[in-house]
Amino acid sequence: MAGMGMLDIKRRIKSVNNTKQITKAMELVSSSKLKRARERAETIKPYFYTVKETVQDIFSNDTNIDHRYVTPRAVKKSVYIVITSDRGLCGGYNINPIKLGIAHMQDKKNVSVITIGNKARDYFRNRKYEMDGEFTGISEKPTYQDAKKISSLALKLYEKKMADEVYIIYTQFVSTLTQNPQMIKLLPFTSEGNGKVDESHKPFEYISYEPSPEALLDYIIPKYIESTIYGAMAESAASEQAARRVAMESATDNAEEMIDNLTLNYNRARQAAITQEIAEIVGGAEAL
Repeated sequence: MAGMGMLDIKRRIKSVNNTKQITKAMELVSSSKLKRARERAETIKPYFYTVKETVQDIFSNDTNIDHRYVTPRAVKKSVYIVITSDRGLCGGYNINPIKLGIAHMQDKKNVSVITIGNKARDYFRNRKYEMDGEFTGISEKPTYQDAKKISSLALKLYEKKMADEVYIIYTQFVSTLTQNPQMIKLLPFTSEGNGKVDESHKPFEYISYEPSPEALLDYIIPKYIESTIYGAMAESAASEQAARRVAMESATDNAEEMIDNLTLNYNRARQAAITQEIAEIVGGAEAL
């Protein structure tokens, strides 16, 4: 800050203070939104676990199921559902799931993406990836209807053999300070690798199925995919607010540190000016 006058320093202090007020307000807003987002995510989890456990119970009792949502096929095209936010100012929240997806994508020519959030849409569109769908304006307050639309699109692509496997990439909320990008394979469904369930759960022993396991899977796997997408969106929403809260808290702390340094420089410059004036007065008096 060498060469800055007192007036310039005062202007800089005012500018940084205005920025600090904005970041502090955003931190408080994110804290409020985080509480609601966490409650939503916690409410969804029991439903997701129940649906998943039901599907796994079917597999545990009949391992020879031949079903379009289960039977693997040669992979010519992979679809990735990537969840980010619609806004920035949230640290590495947006880039981390994108990096996870890019690391898993073998060949750009055999990949298409369904994006949730402006950030994922802009990233993949600017890099000329094939886009099968884009959903914006829902990252902070996802609804089950949003999840149904996305699930319907993914199932349509899979059923029409426009995709041979479907993944979802989201950010898991661990704590306010920790959010981890995660990837789940949605289709074809396998009893392993589709997210964690309660390890204490024991499969039910069915005597028979009514209707058949195949008919039951026709209904329950789409429900499982809907609930998984909704749960991933809710987890991501909580992660977004946590990441933004931490980023804005850090920005506020940095602004306070800058203000302290600028104030110190201002006081030094002011003291130097006063010393100079006293020296001039003394020098003038001696000359007289």
